[in-house]
Amino acid sequence: MTQPLKGILVLDFSTLLPGPMATLMLAEAGAEVIKFERPGVGEDARHTDPKIDGESIGFAVLNHGKQSVAIDLKSKDALDVLRPLLEKADVLVEQFRPGVMDRLGLGYEAVRAINPGIIYCSITGYGQTGPKSTTAGHDLNYVGDAGVLSLSRGPDEQPTMPFGLLADIGGGTYPAVVNILLALMARQKSGKGVHLDIAMSEGAFAFAYWAHAEGVIAGREIGNAASRLTGGLARYRLYSAADGRQIAVGALEEKFWQAFCDVIGQPQDLRDDWNDPVACSAEVARRLASQPSTQWEPLLMAADCCCSVVKTPAEAATDPHFAARGVFERKLNISGQDVPALPLPIAPEFRSPADSAGRAAALGEDNARFGVDLRKTE
Repeated sequence: MTQPLKGILVLDFSTLLPGPMATLMLAEAGAEVIKFERPGVGEDARHTDPKIDGESIGFAVLNHGKQSVAIDLKSKDALDVLRPLLEKADVLVEQFRPGVMDRLGLGYEAVRAINPGIIYCSITGYGQTGPKSTTAGHDLNYVGDAGVLSLSRGPDEQPTMPFGLLADIGGGTYPAVVNILLALMARQKSGKGVHLDIAMSEGAFAFAYWAHAEGVIAGREIGNAASRLTGGLARYRLYSAADGRQIAVGALEEKFWQAFCDVIGQPQDLRDDWNDPVACSAEVARRLASQPSTQWEPLLMAADCCCSVVKTPAEAATDPHFAARGVFERKLNISGQDVPALPLPIAPEFRSPADSAGRAAALGEDNARFGVDLRKTE
């Protein structure tokens, strides 16, 4: 099958995580992605640990299969040097604070004047407009401002950090990809491009849809870890086994809950976690803590009650289930060594073969290929 984005040219001016992961997903679906970086040093992620023979693993994981062009965007000649690429590009992705691309002569209006059909995607923390639009922030700030962090932050004396970068990826990368694809479809009908304003803080709201219903529309106070989805009920929370491993109990439905209670021998008078969640949770915790996870795991799997032992990333990568589905088959080459590429939600039918994920280009490796003479921009 022909890859759906074959022939689509993407100019990537983004750094670190949200934009690079978005353009990686487009590249895996067949798009040609040109990554623009600072001469001499490249983007900051190139220098992060861990590394293989001096090459950053984190950078390679997000930037393989792309071309690299080194150019000083502050140079007075940068726009002229980039013009041939801007004229034929389909998508431009940038991740600067609002106003930066305008100052560089590469803002949406300037680029649209060169290419009216361009799909120009700006990813920021708070969007292109509004009182916070130019405020600095990172994922922790965005999920905090979106109200998501307050739902399950752990005890006040030792707050728990979020397990994943919800705003960066869920509020930045995924909305960017979805809207770029929608814009490509819309352009097929209208022939017009568009400026996509992706705000990571806004994208985080969707991850707590139930909190919107309960806390915003219904107007109920939602305490820290007090909701049925954040540990407020015994049937949906984490517990420690005797060996220190965590057991994820997700037995929300009554049939699963009763099956779980049967496995651990929970007394009938302590199964109503809606009526007395504290006493119920305490008894579940006591019983699970009496045996190691190796004892509980086969029993819970046999009961098929939405309960499982929490795995480490290394254990997950060797799980027979994921192996059977080929989740980690795609290989990435870092300094001559083949390693598993990051699994991304692109259907195998739309990707190139699993052994062709490629590598991350060296800084400026493709300058000559795209006719970008670095000397003109120094």
